[in-house]
Amino acid sequence: MINDLLGSLGATPLAVALRTSLYVYPLVNAAHILALATLFGSILALNLRLLGVATAVPVQPLAIFLPRVAAAGLAMAVLTGALLFLVQPVDYAGNPFFLAKIGLVVLGAVHAILVHRSRGWQVVQSPLGIVTRRLRLSALASLLIWTAAIVSGRFIGFE
Repeated sequence: MINDLLGSLGATPLAVALRTSLYVYPLVNAAHILALATLFGSILALNLRLLGVATAVPVQPLAIFLPRVAAAGLAMAVLTGALLFLVQPVDYAGNPFFLAKIGLVVLGAVHAILVHRSRGWQVVQSPLGIVTRRLRLSALASLLIWTAAIVSGRFIGFE
């Protein structure tokens, strides 16, 4: 049943266009890479600051602005990733690296939501801009999760 649904997705006009057009797939793939760069670049910059790098840069404005940039990057990565999935949905759904990537992306997003709902996050966004030990640990966890997601994604084509 799942394979039938996946096969149907792969037969949609959009999936066919992605597979057959000289330009559509490379442009969607490039947009996916730019989305990942936006997502991870903002996460990297913020988490490095939370970990104590570049302490001359105030943390509060970064904590307010960079999560919005990351969210936009994540939204674009999910959209373009879904389009790329349509090209070979049966193969991707059975690929352990793809499944790991999806799991890690969900974990990273849930982690970010939980961190941003925490008292430590409220404090870091306040004019005080205090970074707690727990927030530093969360920053390290975030870097590990998102790095693992990107590495898993790179292995998809080699499975």
